[in-house]
Amino acid sequence: MADDSRFNNSGAIGSYAAVGDSFTEGVGDPGPDGTFVGWADRLAVLLADQLPEHAFHYANLAVRGRLLDQIVEEQVPRAKELAPDLVTFCAGGNDIIRPGTDPDEVAERFERAVADLASSVGTVMVTTGFDTRGVALLRHLRGKIATYNGHVRAIADRYGCPVLDLWSLKSVQDRRAWDDDRLHLSAEGHTRVALRAGQVLGLEVPADPDQEWPPLPPRGTLEVRRDDIHWAREYLVPWIGRRLRGESSGDHVEAKGDVDPYELKSLIEPRV
Repeated sequence: MADDSRFNNSGAIGSYAAVGDSFTEGVGDPGPDGTFVGWADRLAVLLADQLPEHAFHYANLAVRGRLLDQIVEEQVPRAKELAPDLVTFCAGGNDIIRPGTDPDEVAERFERAVADLASSVGTVMVTTGFDTRGVALLRHLRGKIATYNGHVRAIADRYGCPVLDLWSLKSVQDRRAWDDDRLHLSAEGHTRVALRAGQVLGLEVPADPDQEWPPLPPRGTLEVRRDDIHWAREYLVPWIGRRLRGESSGDHVEAKGDVDPYELKSLIEPRV
């Protein structure tokens, strides 16, 4: 298996491009101006701190709702053009949750994209999927996600990619790590993923991503049921409606593109 905890970074990372879907765009982690921040932007701040001011360059190319082939078509060429020292490549999750998709076939397309990126950029860091046993909407897909994760790790072995293993990040099993929609991370969840990504890249990070959460007061059955009804009305029904209409949450959404991590730092530093 690729050893994701001992990535040997021989030099400072001077440029970074983030490729992916809503997870990498940062949905669930709104900044003060309403623009989503997310783990990739937070990782960029951690990386920028390793270099003199304004020496680091960052672009977030991710767009919510994108399938693997869309990411490959729209984002991978731009990432290759930028030729950064680091690309984080998180893709395939939206394919896997679609009925009837084959994780083996998705992984074959994922590998072709990794091979393409690895030939043009410094380092490609790949991510596994989350363990969905605590996510009601996705619990039945746990085995399918685990199969895809096995492929991702094998691909990482073949191309020397560090692995951001989200399945093993136990701190995001807590419901506070997730946004109200239960499909995207909260600001704290994104922060913990960014810290773990920094660890994978060999950085000294300012906090432990596996730090235990404070105890929560017990919740009664009626409170849980009321929350579930609210979630179904506000999030599940619209999500199903978009699927039935063939719409995506990313329709008409453009990637952030170039992001100044030094401006970003002043907005998010209290959480990182």
